[in-house]
Amino acid sequence: MGEREQFRLGILGSGKGSNLAAIADACEAREVPAEVAIVISDLPGAGILARARERGLRAESIPPGKYRTKLDEEAERTYIAALQGARVDWVVLAGFMRILKGDFLRAFERRVVNIHPALLPSFPGLEAWKQAFDYGVKVTGCTVHLVDQGIDTGPILAQQTVPVLDGDTPATLHQRIQAAERVLYPATIAALLRGEILVQGNRALRASPKTR
Repeated sequence: MGEREQFRLGILGSGKGSNLAAIADACEAREVPAEVAIVISDLPGAGILARARERGLRAESIPPGKYRTKLDEEAERTYIAALQGARVDWVVLAGFMRILKGDFLRAFERRVVNIHPALLPSFPGLEAWKQAFDYGVKVTGCTVHLVDQGIDTGPILAQQTVPVLDGDTPATLHQRIQAAERVLYPATIAALLRGEILVQGNRALRASPKTR
């Protein structure tokens, strides 16, 4: 999908929206060949919705349903309908705290991208920066990957390392990882949309100019 000049992104998030802001600003600056078509949160008071509205972006809250960690069947259908109605090409997860499975991933097959606050495959799941800190690693970072049916198991598109400093706490480490995310995520999305990243099976490769 690297030949189009402009793509439409649907962004899902549950938190403050710092990655949304970075991506939206990069789109506005034409560093990413896309526009943010819709922003959806499972939490009506999430900061990501306020950040979207500040930028004049369409922002909606859709209740997740009866489950604590995933969308229920009705919510999943509503999310799919909203994203398809906004004619999105890619779904970008920006701190979305719900597991996506089944019909959702089939509706946007290999078109859902996520950023994880650790160097996958190490430390999948929740509070990955704290997992890394507690384990005692000297280097951690963040990973942009495609979403598949597993938990943080999809093809790795890009990674950025972040050193663990002697004076770090989980909070200070997390802050530096988030700063790295705000650079890596827009750059990786741009490369993906421009066809500079090719996904073959579970591997992502940088395309040479001849293969684009």
